[in-house]
Amino acid sequence: MKKTTAKIKEDLARLQEQLRQAETRDAERIGRIALKAGLGEIVVDERELQAAFEELADRFRSASQEPEQMGWPQQRAGAQNKARGGDPEAKAPQLHSAFSAQSPDIED
Repeated sequence: MKKTTAKIKEDLARLQEQLRQAETRDAERIGRIALKAGLGEIVVDERELQAAFEELADRFRSASQEPEQMGWPQQRAGAQNKARGGDPEAKAPQLHSAFSAQSPDIED
């Protein structure tokens, strides 16, 4: 049975809302990481910052495809935690609890 035009439009609207929500979650996550790294305190042209993010994304894309060719050893989560001073037996890095709440002085 074929879908009606109205049903397809409903599905499309639902999927667009899901995409918007997923993009918002991603933006908030990346924003928290950028603030933790100190990027909120740096005055830099937005184009330069975007170019730097694009380079970083390319670096991680390349690393996920061929990590040893990039000169990066493959590490287990436990080894990464040990390097951070955490429990080497932990399965994933622990995040600081301050990142679960949005900073009140950040404007959209």
